[in-house]
Amino acid sequence: MSSLEWLAIARHGESIGNVAWRTAETNELEEIDVGLRDPDVPLSETGRRQAVALGRRLASLPAAERPTAVISSPYLRAAETARIALAEIAGPPIRYDERLRDRETGILYALTGRGIAARFPEEAARKRLTGKFYYRPPGGESWADVALRLRSAMSDIERDHPGGRVLIVAHDAVVMLFRYIVEQLTEQQLLEIERTLVPNASLAIWSRREGEMRLVTFNSTDHLEDGAGLPA
Repeated sequence: MSSLEWLAIARHGESIGNVAWRTAETNELEEIDVGLRDPDVPLSETGRRQAVALGRRLASLPAAERPTAVISSPYLRAAETARIALAEIAGPPIRYDERLRDRETGILYALTGRGIAARFPEEAARKRLTGKFYYRPPGGESWADVALRLRSAMSDIERDHPGGRVLIVAHDAVVMLFRYIVEQLTEQQLLEIERTLVPNASLAIWSRREGEMRLVTFNSTDHLEDGAGLPA
């Protein structure tokens, strides 16, 4: 499918939004306490440590196997992860592409499942009927919408980096939907894989083998296992 040598996607490190989400779930709240636009949510201290650990993993690669291009979502948590990680190596300059941004959730932004059911029960019912892949919240995007913009981004990446080793830094939905696109999965296959959460600062890597991009590793967090990048 691709002329790339390999493609890797890292999810951003832990953000203050991730921390607030866990707090909301633990306390059975309807809304997470962030107080920022989604594009402006920064990394937590743990997230910064995870980004350093990701960079050190890249630095452990032989020079001839490191990324030749790095492309990041412009959202702050991803951009910070890319900048911190790339500071660990003499890497290429980071490019930012808005097509790699997180899925937009519209009127449901910052609401937990409990909050959606309480405040927008008709949307909760519509999501159950439509299914996760095609459900589009008012003012937001479906997973299918995100896939469309990622197909465009992937086409440009292939065109601009023939034979290259490209690292993308983005979000969990982007990681999942790149699997959908690169591996030509069905909706059902994607949703089965999606049952497993994508950890912060984890890596998914595809390598070109026999003319096709094949998955080498998914949700890899070996670089975090020394505890330096794990949540407290």
